[in-house]
Amino acid sequence: MENLYIIIPAYNESENIRQTIDDWYPVIEKYNGSGESRLVIINDGSKDNTYEISCDCARTRPLLQVLTKPNGGHGPTVLYGYRYAIKNNADFIFQTDSDGQTSPDEFHKFWKLRFQYAAILGHRSERGDGAGRKFIENTLRFILRLYFKVNVPDANAPFRLMRRELVEKYIQKMPKNFNLPNVMLTTYFAYYKENIRFMKISFKPRQGGTNSINFKKIFQIGWKALGDFRRLKQHMKS
Repeated sequence: MENLYIIIPAYNESENIRQTIDDWYPVIEKYNGSGESRLVIINDGSKDNTYEISCDCARTRPLLQVLTKPNGGHGPTVLYGYRYAIKNNADFIFQTDSDGQTSPDEFHKFWKLRFQYAAILGHRSERGDGAGRKFIENTLRFILRLYFKVNVPDANAPFRLMRRELVEKYIQKMPKNFNLPNVMLTTYFAYYKENIRFMKISFKPRQGGTNSINFKKIFQIGWKALGDFRRLKQHMKS
């Protein structure tokens, strides 16, 4: 029976985190064939009571694991969660976010294909978070085509089911605190022609709270990513 680890980073999500747990906990219960699967909430140094609410939820939910760490940003927190799942011998790793934009009802169509593909990645063909975010995603896809010669429909969707060994294979190629790990994992999967599939998912507007990643931060992360992409491309060539 397979171990499933659902990884959800959270930063200042006090308005959303209880609903996120209520939404996703039934999923981990349903697909907990091994008895060792976990829903993992990672508090990224929140300044509100995200951590306290999560811990309160965990009192009555034995499959909910709440972790906390100093603030490091979304990408490094996702990497932290992936390493935690690998360390705990997860067979499958699923990642989504805590803002309520993805739907747990769409998980099953990914899960039923878990033995056919090494990774099944979400494709946000329509986005509820605005035209600006869609423009950023299209720009990112253009950069990936330019740098790595890969053409993917969605590089960074926070709805992805991956085999542990595939994540473990490529996670070590990235800097420890890389800001765009899902982007780079998608790129590696496509570049090295891994057996992956993209599936359309719905993507709602943020359900509460304020997005901590504003356009200024996006620009800063993107500018740094250009240098990182160059270095990672050189490493791939060698």
